[in-house]
Amino acid sequence: VTSRIEQARSMFNKMRNLLCNRSLNINIRLRFVHCYVYSILLYGCETWTIKMNTMRRLEAFEMWIYRRLLKIPWTDHVRNEEVLGRLNKERELLANIKKRKTAYLGQVMRNSRAKLLKLIIEGKVEGRRGLGRRKHSWLKNLRDWTGLNSHELFRAAQDRQCFAAIVANLH
Repeated sequence: VTSRIEQARSMFNKMRNLLCNRSLNINIRLRFVHCYVYSILLYGCETWTIKMNTMRRLEAFEMWIYRRLLKIPWTDHVRNEEVLGRLNKERELLANIKKRKTAYLGQVMRNSRAKLLKLIIEGKVEGRRGLGRRKHSWLKNLRDWTGLNSHELFRAAQDRQCFAAIVANLH
């Protein structure tokens, strides 16, 4: 995730003349950010395990982009809510990741050729976990976000329309 953030930051800096150009409408600049910066950042995000630290980094990066678009220096001490208000936007990066990740589970569970991947996701792999605290898992993210347990999630993933409604309600 850190690598993806830095690659996206690098792309933003390469396009800085275009993205920070005040003669262009802010909505057009935001569309450029979605097209060029977020596509680099979100490549492979369906496989990430999102922890609180990762969430904070992603939110900080999103705000970093918005502040650069508006040319707000860090010495001005402008609150994040005010920056979002100036853009007339909500935070959208984490919601997008949640939707992509959840939709990916539905695709895997409905695909008849992904038997090994289904076994791995369902946790039916032989062997024992090592000592220590349980790791924060990929599936735990989905359970937390949807409020469903694993069996309910797998059952809902089989029904495309039901699962599409679950994905649409994530935020």
